[in-house]
Amino acid sequence: MRKGIHPDYGPVVFRDRAANYAFLTRSTMTSDKTIEWEDGNTYPVVDVEISNVSHPFYTGTARVLDTAGRVERFERRYGKQG
Repeated sequence: MRKGIHPDYGPVVFRDRAANYAFLTRSTMTSDKTIEWEDGNTYPVVDVEISNVSHPFYTGTARVLDTAGRVERFERRYGKQG
């Protein structure tokens, strides 16, 4: 890799405020806010709106829509073309 063109890659805490969940990983993202982690070190923290803990798909609360009824209603209303 060329020197001086890549962002710094280091430990960052991502925090899901809605689910009160945080995890430590490595990233190029930065933040002015910091948090003291469980190991006693201070890391930059990035707040996210949604994570795997609060996302409906991963929590099993996702709803499945019946699209077949919509297609049939459209065909009845406007008729099949072709």
